[in-house]
Amino acid sequence: GKAIGKLRTHNDAKISVKAKELVKKWKDDVVQAQKNSNGNSKTTSVSSSRASTPKSATPSRQSSLTTPTSNKSSPSSSQVSSPRTPSVEPTARTVKSDEVTFKSTGNSPRDRTIELMYASVGLGSGADSSLLLKRAIAIENELYAEYGDINQEYKNKARSLALNLKNKSNPGLRESVVSGELSVAKLCKMTVDQLASEEAKARDRKLAEEALFKARGATSAQAETDMFKCGKCGGRKCTYFQMQTRSADEPMTTFVTCVSCGNHWKFC
Repeated sequence: GKAIGKLRTHNDAKISVKAKELVKKWKDDVVQAQKNSNGNSKTTSVSSSRASTPKSATPSRQSSLTTPTSNKSSPSSSQVSSPRTPSVEPTARTVKSDEVTFKSTGNSPRDRTIELMYASVGLGSGADSSLLLKRAIAIENELYAEYGDINQEYKNKARSLALNLKNKSNPGLRESVVSGELSVAKLCKMTVDQLASEEAKARDRKLAEEALFKARGATSAQAETDMFKCGKCGGRKCTYFQMQTRSADEPMTTFVTCVSCGNHWKFC
């Protein structure tokens, strides 16, 4: 688990995404197993007793079958038929809930920012409250040093960091800040795109690549050829065009599309 956890911040986006998916699957499997172990025995006993009880059951017998405990343990039909694994909701942590106190800065907005950063980095974290508070204070100090005042830029940056740190689909960002893998100084200088999750970055890269394939410049006329072999269907009937996607001293990028199955790839 520790080895896979470290790979969630790997430089290779594919490795990072795979590691996060695996860790999430482990967590979901544990939650599902706990729910099954707690609910299956109760659900089975209630269902069997209902099936064996005749319609003319006495009121006392009927009332015993419809106790609040039975209702809570018996899932609805839609829940039983649904194959989806329930998502794990991260536990919220705040200065108030953790009963944390810190020395006031003497500035109410700055104190509220520290509390906001604490809740942001602490979401779903099992770290000690003293470490979370240390990171929250460091983030606020870095923001105040960067902007020099509680101005609009300070507020916008604080909100942006809070939203990205609290993003449920981006736990790697929170974990890397808490663990110290990502320094507070670097965090506060990151753009919105850099703060995005690896899944979002991979999606954006895929969309950009799709846009390149659809782009048609003045010199990007397509030609048909049999020089390339499709890795998906094995066909050789392809169209291709070339485009300068890097610096002028780099070779042009060739974009190939299979006529038979529509698969496309690129190479330099």
